[in-house]
Amino acid sequence: MRDEGLDRAIGAAGGVAELARRIGISQPSVSSWSRVPAQRVIAVESVTGVPRRELRPDLYGSELTLPDDAIDPVDAARAAEYALLATLLSAAPSSTLLDRLSELNGDDTPLGRVHAMLAEAASNSMLADVEREHFDLFIGLGRGELLPYASYYLTGFLNERPLSRLRADLATLGIERVESNFEPEDHAATLCEIMAGLASGRFPASVEAQRAFFEKHLSPWMTRMFADMENTERAKFYRAVGAVGRVFMDIETEAFTFTN
Repeated sequence: MRDEGLDRAIGAAGGVAELARRIGISQPSVSSWSRVPAQRVIAVESVTGVPRRELRPDLYGSELTLPDDAIDPVDAARAAEYALLATLLSAAPSSTLLDRLSELNGDDTPLGRVHAMLAEAASNSMLADVEREHFDLFIGLGRGELLPYASYYLTGFLNERPLSRLRADLATLGIERVESNFEPEDHAATLCEIMAGLASGRFPASVEAQRAFFEKHLSPWMTRMFADMENTERAKFYRAVGAVGRVFMDIETEAFTFTN
């Protein structure tokens, strides 16, 4: 029996088949859900516009009751940036998210400038074109133009030692894989989702633990992946996403260097 959040998402997408298509998985997988799996919440929120706190109130409902000073503003901003990247990497944005992105304000900082670039790209993009971009880049008929996995970028192959090392560290942090998630954990979207949880405190960890995780599992390859995205000829909207990701990875690298 489906829970209310999943029912809302299916209704917003226009059916089980359409929801599955939008997030890039098979229809039987979605049909087997009784609720939205934790690792799919951001993708489903992105393509349906149903807030994550309604999709999985057990995971995100507590955010509504946190006091304003429960999280450092810098860490809150970091978590939001990681969550945005996870959303855009896991699925094409919904029309609602595109509209929100078009309202981003830029400034004269490096991150502010690429935010302005992303806002302009969102303003000038049609939803169908962005969906096609995401499909061509990350899914494709046989495979996408980009393979956003740590194992691939670090070894040239999928499911190699970087993935096994990541799984060991996730176990140490107490972060478990959901059984219905068939995507390897070293996917860039999953790693950004984990960093968002670490920055926000949803996954408790010290600054030192966050730094170690970033330097071991993101820093060695993710900047290069975002640069590849930024330079691909097929991308228009996702070229701006690549710029945001590359600049943000540089900022995180510098910040963790200072904390070391």
